[in-house]
Amino acid sequence: MGVPAGQRVRPRRSGLGPRHGRVHPRVVLVIGASVAGGILFIIASGQPGFDAVASGFATNGYGELSPGGYSLVTALTIEVVLTAIFVWVILGVTSNQAPKGFAPLAIGLTLTLIHLISIPVTNTSVNPARSLGVAWFAGAGPLSQVWLFIVAPIVGALIAGATYGKLTGDTPVTESVQRASTEA
Repeated sequence: MGVPAGQRVRPRRSGLGPRHGRVHPRVVLVIGASVAGGILFIIASGQPGFDAVASGFATNGYGELSPGGYSLVTALTIEVVLTAIFVWVILGVTSNQAPKGFAPLAIGLTLTLIHLISIPVTNTSVNPARSLGVAWFAGAGPLSQVWLFIVAPIVGALIAGATYGKLTGDTPVTESVQRASTEA
């Protein structure tokens, strides 16, 4: 939530905006993940007998494409809930009330735990760019299911953003926007 707020403030202050050649960070992330997926595909293709479609190529999925055969409802639930938890942790450890220097460790350990929990269910997304980055190379099946791994993280992040302040009493986005507005 802080990134979108910062993006609204920053273009006015720096002269960077849609009319100034700025590429949106989400576009850059999807392109970067796709390039990384392509590089991994080239490397994996060097192995005799490699088949991206048959192997799944680390794509996310539900039903037949889930590592454990989990349903659409289960996949949607776990991706929304784990994304919300991840965003709550990020908001908490980057708050002004959090101890300084703790954020990278807490965020990294939380993401590790999220992967340990959900790899058997969906191969873990919590990031649409990660899902798209490999889905391009694994055939029609993963591409037909990638919508869930775009929608679920957005819903999870919206839930976290809408509830964080109510649960903690902390309002980091509002404070950041107010500070930035007075500095502009």
